[in-house]
Amino acid sequence: MLFFIIVFLVIAQRITEVFIAKRNEKWMLLQGAYEVGASHYPYMIALHCSFFLFLIVEVLTNNSSLSPLFPLFFILFMAVQALRIWCLRSLGPFWNTKIIILPGSQIVKKGPYVFFRHPNYAVVCLEIVLLPLMFQAYFTAFCFTLLNITMLSVRIPIEEKALRETTNYNNVFKKKISEP
Repeated sequence: MLFFIIVFLVIAQRITEVFIAKRNEKWMLLQGAYEVGASHYPYMIALHCSFFLFLIVEVLTNNSSLSPLFPLFFILFMAVQALRIWCLRSLGPFWNTKIIILPGSQIVKKGPYVFFRHPNYAVVCLEIVLLPLMFQAYFTAFCFTLLNITMLSVRIPIEEKALRETTNYNNVFKKKISEP
């Protein structure tokens, strides 16, 4: 029962974030923004939706119980949720699930973005590991960690290239990132 409550709450959170992202996208497009990396976006949506499906199927078919380390994993998961909210609040209208670029805008360097470039991606990586581990869904944790790393290896370079070309990204991070 606890599994379904947690999964339901996380899915509800994701659905809420889709509405926030859509609102932010509309605002940014009105400001002259444009999307990059649209070709990989459907794959990212498929990855995240299938993550929940695989998680549910694995837990149900294996009759998995709570991990012996559930209290630790749950505390870490809640800390990651706090970091997620901090990321969203720090980026404000610039936060999105898509890569939406507003030419000439100033890079947000506050909140967790003071400490590293992509804290929201770190949040997603940690969630993809922690949520399955809480319920001993090791296959889902392993496979989707690899799939997510693959997705981010495509997504992050596209995002950084667009930001370097159209914003003050290089000045904010005080070094030019060489092209691969």
